Formats: sequence, C-alpha cells, structure tokens
Amino acid sequence: MTTRRVSPRPVTGGSTAGRLTPRDEVEMDKIIDDGMQRRPSSSASRQAWSDNDGFDIGNEEKGINGDYGDDYGDQEDDGEVVNAPTAMESELYVGGEIRTIDPKVAKQKAEQAKAGCWTKVKRGIRSLWRTRQTDDTRKDKELHVKTTLRELIIYLVFLVFLCLLTFGMTKPTMYYYTKVMSELFLDAPFPDTKNTFRGITTMKDFWRFAETPLVDGLYWEKWYNDDNVTGDSQGYIYYENKLLGVPRIRQVKVTNSSCLVHSDFREDIKQCYAHYSESVEDTQPFGLMNGTAWEHSSEESLDGSGHSGRLASYGGGGYYLDLTHEKADSLASIIELKQNLWLDRGTRAVMVDFSVYNANINLFCIVRLVVEFPPTGGAIPSWTFRTVKLLRYVTAFDYFIMACEGIFALFILYYIVEEILEIKVHRLSYFKSTWNCLDVIIIIVSVVCMAFYVYRALRVDEMIEDLLSRPDQYSDFEFLGYCQSIFNNVIAVAVFLAWIKVFKYISFNKTMNQLSSTLSKCAKDVGGFTIMFLIIFLAYAQFGYLVFGTQIKDFSSVGDCIFTLLRIVLGDFNFHELQEANRVLGPIFFMTYVFVVFFVLLNMFLAIINDTYSEVKADIANQKSEFELTDYFKKGYEKMVGKLNFKRDKIADIQEALAHADANADQHLDFDEWRHELKCRGHADAEIEAVFAKYDVDGDRILDAEEQMKMAADLEGQKTDLNNQLAELEEAQVTTTNRPQTASAGRSKSRVSFNDGLDSDDEDSQAGGGRGGVSGVSYEEFVVLSRRVDRMEHSIGSIVSKIDAVLVKLEAMERAKLKRRETMGKLLDSITEEREIKQAYKSTMGLPSRSGSSASAYSDYDEDESSGGNVKREQMERLVREELERWDSDASFSQTSGRAASRGGSAQRSRPGSSGSQRLTLGDSNNMSTSNV
Repeated sequence: MTTRRVSPRPVTGGSTAGRLTPRDEVEMDKIIDDGMQRRPSSSASRQAWSDNDGFDIGNEEKGINGDYGDDYGDQEDDGEVVNAPTAMESELYVGGEIRTIDPKVAKQKAEQAKAGCWTKVKRGIRSLWRTRQTDDTRKDKELHVKTTLRELIIYLVFLVFLCLLTFGMTKPTMYYYTKVMSELFLDAPFPDTKNTFRGITTMKDFWRFAETPLVDGLYWEKWYNDDNVTGDSQGYIYYENKLLGVPRIRQVKVTNSSCLVHSDFREDIKQCYAHYSESVEDTQPFGLMNGTAWEHSSEESLDGSGHSGRLASYGGGGYYLDLTHEKADSLASIIELKQNLWLDRGTRAVMVDFSVYNANINLFCIVRLVVEFPPTGGAIPSWTFRTVKLLRYVTAFDYFIMACEGIFALFILYYIVEEILEIKVHRLSYFKSTWNCLDVIIIIVSVVCMAFYVYRALRVDEMIEDLLSRPDQYSDFEFLGYCQSIFNNVIAVAVFLAWIKVFKYISFNKTMNQLSSTLSKCAKDVGGFTIMFLIIFLAYAQFGYLVFGTQIKDFSSVGDCIFTLLRIVLGDFNFHELQEANRVLGPIFFMTYVFVVFFVLLNMFLAIINDTYSEVKADIANQKSEFELTDYFKKGYEKMVGKLNFKRDKIADIQEALAHADANADQHLDFDEWRHELKCRGHADAEIEAVFAKYDVDGDRILDAEEQMKMAADLEGQKTDLNNQLAELEEAQVTTTNRPQTASAGRSKSRVSFNDGLDSDDEDSQAGGGRGGVSGVSYEEFVVLSRRVDRMEHSIGSIVSKIDAVLVKLEAMERAKLKRRETMGKLLDSITEEREIKQAYKSTMGLPSRSGSSASAYSDYDEDESSGGNVKREQMERLVREELERWDSDASFSQTSGRAASRGGSAQRSRPGSSGSQRLTLGDSNNMSTSNV
C-alpha cells in the first residue's frame, strides 16, 4: 500500500519557520537515546496508538490524498494562508497508511462515548432515518457510499415485500377461472341459430340467450348421467362454484318524445327515443304495471352501482327481475317478460348480474352481461368477469401475506417520517426533485390502498353476513368488485413507480446513469419534435375520421383513428379496407401517411435519440463516477484483511513475549516481566492486564509452566484460525477478480515517505508463522519528523514567494531599461538629423562671395562654430552611443547569467548583481545628458 503526502500551502512570514523548538529537540534526543534501544514493531506501534480515544479508524479520518487546503482556514486575496497547521497533530500512522483525524469528529465521538443511555437510544432512533438529504454526505465519500447502500438495501427490502403483496393477490388460477366462466356464457350456442352471446344483434337474440344459455349456465340441476342434483350440491355452477344469492336482470329505458322529430315528419312519426342519459330516463310504470320488473326503482333503493358501457354510462336504477334458485321458476319468469314485451323501443340496456364463489381456490367471480340497444336499432353485447380474492386469510400462505402486509405498513410509516424530515430540512426546494415527488406519490398511493384494504375487509364481512341471513335475495358484489379492480390497477401503478425508483439509488454509477442523462439532454429536442409530430398526426387522424369513419370500425371515432394510426406505424394495418372505403383517397392517405410519419418523422426521432445517446456516451467516458461500489467493496475487503493481519501480528507479539519474557529462565513468568516485554512492543496496559488475568487462574500474578503452555496452545489455535480465514478471503478474491493476491504470500506494510515519490516495503511471513524482521517507526518519531518536514515545507514556500517578488521587480526594471533605451535612440536620431541639416546648409551656403543676407547667415554660422557648439554635440553623441553599447553588453550578460541562475537555483536569481548599479549610473548619465540637450 502506498501513501502520499500533499504539501500544505506556503505560509509567508516568520524566519523561524524551519527551526525546531527546544521542546522538540529534547523530545527527539529522548527518542534517539531511549526509544531506539528496543523499538517496537510497526504493528505493535499501530495498536498502541489506535487503542487511544480519538484515533479510531472512522469517518473522522481523511485520506492523505485529500485536499488539505480546505482545512487551513480562510485565505486572503493574495493566496496567503491565515491559519495553517504548524505540525501534523491531526495525522496518524494506522494500518500501514497515513490517516488524518478530524478534530471535530473526534470530539463528537468523545461526546457520544460520554453520552447517557437515553441519549444513545435517541441517536440510534434518529440514525434510522439518516439519508443523503437529511445529512450532508457530499464531503465524506465513504459516508456517502454507506448511506446510499443503506438506503438501497432498505428500499430493496421494501420492494420485496411490495412484490410479495401484489403477487399474493393474483395467481394463474384467476385466469383459468375467468376463462371457464366466460366460455360458459359467451360461447354457448343458441339452439336454433347457433349464434352466441358475442354475436347478439337483435332483441330476439337476447331472448334466445336468456331462455337457453343463460338459464342452463346458471342452474346445474342434473349430473352428466341425467341424475338429479340434490341436497347441498344444488346451486353450484360447474358443480364447483356456489351461486351467491339469486341472479338479477335489469334494464334502463328512455321516455318517448325524448328527442325532436323534424317538422317534415311529425305527422308520420309520433315516437322518438333518444340516446340514454339520466335526464331522459324513463321512470314510469309500463306493461303489467305490477312488480319490480314493470315499476321503476331508483339507484338508492336498490343500493346498486352504475355501469359504463360502450355507448353510454348507465345508472344503478331501473326495472329489474330477481330470478330464483329453481331453473323452472326462473325460466317461467323470463318467458313472461318476453311475452309481455318487457323490452321495447325505449330500452337502452339490459344487464344480467350474478356472483359465484369457488371455495376450492377461495376466489369470487362477479359477472355482468350487458346488451346495449342503440337508437339506430340492433344490439351491442359487452361483458365483465371480475375474478377477485375478497376473503384474504384462509391458508398458511395467506397468513404469511398478512405478516407481509403488516411489515409493508411499517415501511410506509417509516418512509412517511423520512419524507417529513427531508421536507423539514429542504422546505419547498424538496419538491424540485423528481425523485422526491415520486416518493410522495408512492406514499400517497400506498396509503390509499391501505385505506381501501380496511374498507374492503369490513364491507365483505358485512355483505357475507347479510347474504347468509337472506339467501334468496340478490347480493350486489358488483361495486365491491369494481373497487377491487381499481385497487389492483392502483397497486400495479405503485409497483411500476417503485421499480422506477430503483434508478434513484443506482444512478450514482456512470453506466447506470445513461438512460436518465439521455432523456434529460434530449428533452428539449424531443419536445419540439413532439409538437411537429402531433400537428401532422392529428391532421391525419381527422382526415381518416372524416373519410373512413362511416365505413371502417377502426376509424369510427377520433380516438379509434389515433390508435389505428399508431398501429399503422407499428405495421398493423388493413390496406384493403381503406381501398374499399375510398378507392381514390384511401391509397393516397395510406402512402402519404407512411412516407411522412414512418420514413421521415420516425427517423428524425431516432436520430435525436441516437445523437444524444452518443453525446452522453462521450461525456460518460470522460467523466469519473461519483463513486464506484467495486472500489468500496474492495476497500472493505482490504480493511478486513488488514484487521485479520493485525490480529495475527498481535498474536505473534504475545507469542514472542511469552518466549522471551522469562528472563531468569525459571519457568515462571511474573506480571512485571510480562508487562515490561509487551510494553516494549507497544501494547496498552489494559490489554496486558486482560490477557495475563485470563490465564492466571490461581491469581498469584505468576504464570507457571502449565498456564504458559495453555496460553501458547490457545494463541497457536487462534493464529491458525486467522490464517484459514485469510486463505478463504484470498481464494474468494482470486475467484472474483481472476487475479492472484499477494496477501497469501505476505502482508504489505507501507512506510511513510517524505520524498516526492511513493515508497513502500513489504514484510514477508516466515514459514513457521513467525513475524518479519523489519521494524516500523514509532509514533513519537513520526510526529517529530512530521513537524520538521512541515516547517521545512513552510520555509521553502516563504523563500519561493520572495523569489517570485524579486523576479517581478527585475521584470519591471527590464521594462524601464527598454523604455530608456528607446528614448536614447530617439535622442541620437535627433542629433544625427540636426547634424545632417547643418552640413547640408553649410554646403549650400559655402559660396566665394559673402554679400547680402547670405553673408549675414554665414556670419552667424561662423559664430556657432566659434562658440564650440559643434564640439558639444559630438561629445553628447559619443556619450549616447557608449551608453547604448553598454546596455547591449549588459543584456547579453543578463541572458548568460539567467541561464546559469536557472541551473544553479533560485537563490542566485534573487541577487540582481552589479548590472543594477550600472543601470542606475546609466540612468543618472541619461538624465544629465538630457538636461544638457
């Protein structure tokens, strides 16, 4: 194992930063003189210091590779650290690596150790609801991993119980139960037409169904050998399904003149029956005017439930007839209704309701057969078979499910408290997270389901009691079956959302985060594409509805058109129906829709997803996961191996102490000899006392030969067990990673390296199970040396800062020098130009005769010559040229000395040398020359 020291930031100021205090000098001399005579091994040193309070390996320890800058306090604008540590009191050499102790966390642990029992209980209860949102775990990577794994494990347990509940409510037997019941009533043929309930098209077909398949299916009064069914066997369908109460036939009607007839036909058409609605429902008696079949009953009086059919939604009232338990009586009642025209033009729906219970499988089947009669004439059949489990607890497995339901309720209570705590911490910002909203939805759905569960249990018990007290009455399980179906649907949604929530806990991994990242990144593009797609899609839907709606069932409504167009995209279509409906627009509609939607829009959508997924893959390849579970488990494995190695080293220490502590060789080991030997090896007094007292049976503070042999045997047995455990761990690791582990050959014990490199050394186990001969570094030495290294680093940082300041000043001087040189160059150019002008003037005016103005000008020129102005200009020009040449030589010298300084170190660069004084002299000369000019 390798460790690395991250150098602290440099601290300016203080000339004694690299010196040792007198206290440190005395401490170091004491260690060298006394402690080095018999230095304890590294494992013993680690044990001696790891036993102390505040040095436990826990969350307060930070890896040495962490950012030390965060712990150095506030920083000034110039980058200078205000409160930097002057020593390494917060670091500890434990387990072969440098650990950093957080004083705050260590203090918290000390307070926890001193806390009372009630305080510990409250903290333990509070820790049950510790999550990543209630506690800020972003700064502590290991704590973040532990918290996430804890949340994931708890949630998986919750998900397991939720799945047990849902799967306990349904089973494959339900499907077969529904299948046999539906085939009995829906597929039984009529005697004369061979039609079935599924093919009913007229009122006469309904009476055919009621007189034969319905009655024959409800009443099984004969065995297959034509023997009569007697006694308790009566009242069963298929001889297995108990008919609960009696069946009921109910119809709803609308009144005459419920619609308006056009004025042109009012003389010829006197009756008009509209679509069904509660406002036009007929409530007047008709026909025989007696009995419930001919007199209207309200929904409240029947305590019934409505029904949503294919054409309309019907109320729970109407005209009804309850059949009997006898087949003949029921058939006679049906024939009477038929002969007296119970169904007429005002009839809009007829419903046949009954419920059965199968005790073999503890299931109810609630049946409703519906025939709707639209205003257009004809008949439209529909049906519902609801197979539900209303009696929950019968078998042992049912009671197991009851226990799971109780645990599920506790989980919901647990998550309610957890979400309340998170809302308390984050306030309204809690609802900004999609995962938090999903948590709330799951909890609400679960609470609603539990409330319905209680209502169902109470309602079923009440209905069964009423049924048993009045067996000849109709028992309406329809509403309860409907609620149970809604309950199953809601539970299905809850389970679906619960499975989706798993992504919340596994999205920390960059591979697991691909789906959510892809969807979030392409959301804007997909939103724009959806608007464009809907415009085109709805245009085609309305086009199909208007063109084909009167001839093709799949286009009979706008909703059917939408689903039909989606099926065309998936390849499910009937081109011949379109062509037969409209030979011109049908093919055009089909070809243009397939080209625009399938070949253009669908490929655009796939291109958006594909491009976004490629970007996400590229981003994921370049980023690092928040944390990797494999690294965490690997770290746990290494920690476990380290603990086992440490225990083995500890046993080896005691074995060596047992072998060498008897200095006088009298076969009697007293406590002082034992304590002195183990103290030299770094063991604590409490541990020494405990081990000695365990084997000192007689309490005389002396271990005789027998007691020593017993201790040696126990130690050897413990060491063998530890070696076996290590071998098992190493074998499991090799099996998992297919890589050989070096732990079986020896154990690695890292040393601290104060250089920039990473040095480590290994200690190989001896064949006889003895200890290695390499000795470690004691904690006192480590602390003192660490302080020296820290102060040396701080001093070097201060020197580097000063060198940087000198380099900045030198750069400023160099820029000033270049500016002065430019000024001198301009001055030299001015002198040269003036001299050339003078020479040109002299050559022009150099004539033999001196008369007029020319003579006067020449006279002035002679005066200038005589005054010595030409000599001064030549002198000034010479000084400027010499200074420029000197600057050139200084520049070349500076470059040479700079290269030498870079090879020799920063100390030489900090001295400006003699060139600085030359620059100052030149600067003074420059000023003087300029003043002369």
